[in-house]
Amino acid sequence: MKRRALLFIIGLLMPMALWAQTPTISVISSSEVSVGEQFKIAFEANVDGKGFTAPRFDGFTVVGGPFNSTSSSVQVINGSMSRTVKNTYSYVLRAESEGEFTIGSASMVVAGETVKSEPFPIRVVAGSASGSSTQGSASQGPQQGGGSRQNTNDPQVSGQDLFMKVIPSKRTIYVGEPVVLTYKLYTRVQVSQLSVSKMPSYGGFWMKEFDENSGNTLRQSSEVINGIEYTTAEVKKVVLVPQKAGKLTIEPMGLECLAQIVTQRSPQRSNDPFDIFFNDPFFSRSFTTVQKNVETSTLTMEVKPLPEDGKPASFAGAVGNFNFSSVIDSDETSTNEALTLTVTVSGSGNLELLNVPAPNFPPDFEVYDPKVTSNVEANSQGMKGTRKAEYLIIPRRAGDFNIAPLEFSYFDPAKQQYVTLKSSPMNIKVNKGAGDDSEGGGLYASNQEGIKYLGSDIRHIKTDATKLKSTEQHFFASVTYFTVLVALLVIFFVALLLVKKRRQFKQDVVLVRNKQATKVAKLRLKKARKYLDEKDQSHFYEEMSQALWGYISDKLGIERSVLSMDTVKDAMMQKGIDEALANEFVDTLNTCEFARFAPGDAASKMDGLYNKGMEMIMKVEKTI
Repeated sequence: MKRRALLFIIGLLMPMALWAQTPTISVISSSEVSVGEQFKIAFEANVDGKGFTAPRFDGFTVVGGPFNSTSSSVQVINGSMSRTVKNTYSYVLRAESEGEFTIGSASMVVAGETVKSEPFPIRVVAGSASGSSTQGSASQGPQQGGGSRQNTNDPQVSGQDLFMKVIPSKRTIYVGEPVVLTYKLYTRVQVSQLSVSKMPSYGGFWMKEFDENSGNTLRQSSEVINGIEYTTAEVKKVVLVPQKAGKLTIEPMGLECLAQIVTQRSPQRSNDPFDIFFNDPFFSRSFTTVQKNVETSTLTMEVKPLPEDGKPASFAGAVGNFNFSSVIDSDETSTNEALTLTVTVSGSGNLELLNVPAPNFPPDFEVYDPKVTSNVEANSQGMKGTRKAEYLIIPRRAGDFNIAPLEFSYFDPAKQQYVTLKSSPMNIKVNKGAGDDSEGGGLYASNQEGIKYLGSDIRHIKTDATKLKSTEQHFFASVTYFTVLVALLVIFFVALLLVKKRRQFKQDVVLVRNKQATKVAKLRLKKARKYLDEKDQSHFYEEMSQALWGYISDKLGIERSVLSMDTVKDAMMQKGIDEALANEFVDTLNTCEFARFAPGDAASKMDGLYNKGMEMIMKVEKTI
């Protein structure tokens, strides 16, 4: 009972302890960086407040942020209570050019008053930043005093905590044999905002990329390596088909991401028994986000040439395990009636690169170019499916005809030998068709390649009478002639006027973008709805982000490259948009960026974000 009463008194005294503190905002960052270097700048407030507003980062590019973390602790010593609060808002910046720059003041509202940080100078030099650069801080506000501190515990992500590997399904293969490469990310920390920083090159290979997880962001699983359990994610999968023999090198792939690290504040020693409760690690830990680049190692594949011994004359480069068939839709027809002959190759292997064997047709058949179709799917085993060629043939003379069997050869890597498949012969009986008056045939032209002799007569003679007209009637200088001429002149001047007005309209780029902003946003939202129904998270979040950023950029008449999380709010307020609506719009953008990797019900998150995005666009549309 006494313990409850004491905790109640502590709860009443906590606000008093907070008010007793002097509110400050400190800036923590390197005072000297080099051109192209990425560095972190943090704004630390020692009180709880609201409405944090970051300064403009002129001369720098915002790579990531804002990332917010909060920590607090309470101490009771000899009946005197004190509370320590730290709210940190951090950004990852990149220096673009040399010079002296000043980061403006960040601000937040505390107890109805605005507290600001001091401007912070940063020097950007060429090459590496000097080794003597320190973490500086400036802490000022509506108070006197200040101070500086050293950030001596900058968290890092080691190579054992986060790395990436490329895993081939085979390391030794034949020319033309498909191999699957899987790019996997291994992590022991929370990661987000994955982006490709370096694309691999596949010199000497034919490549096709595929994704086995339609509707899922990344395929995740657990894997233990050297006694350490990792969370793995399949980032990319490709099928490669080598085109030449030898040792072929695959260059590394690089990823850039943000890793979230749990940092622990050292507990303060005290004889007070309540410190055991308030200094518990659960209440004193915070999160820090750092940028990390990971890269696979270079992969060397050994590609063996196909053996020359036993190679059939009909072999044309097919490698894998296949089936082969040749079918005609009817073995009896009449002259001038069409038939369809289908040649099909199915199975697994380099299907998209092989040629379907072509039949030899009798000269009495008119043959059109084949329609070649492929239904090939890439998967973890390589490529599997069918490839077929359909021939449309028309017999022009009656009789019994024969199409010789087709031969298809391929190399089977599993058996390490060539395999030859043959189709059955096709016998076709052609009867004399209706209206065919030829005795034994005639002459016909096939694909304009000349005339072939089929019998003793010439067919396709035009028998209808030609329509003639009087040569006394002339179009020139007639009433119809002048009517058409005047109409053309009127149409010309009207078109010229419309083109002039449209050109003037297009010259006003801001007006055009403003007029089309809602239309473009609706189209992207329509696509997002489609991906929402298909539960395709990756494409859904991409379309939602593009819809929101594209709409506000076009509506405000500001280039997308200028807008960022810390500038969009100022731009919206300058256009007369209420601050509350601007904050709500920025929150929606942040939700869209982080919802992709946040835990929880994916369908519920996507549906809620879609409705929120539509609501934001409608609210801004009514305001502007």
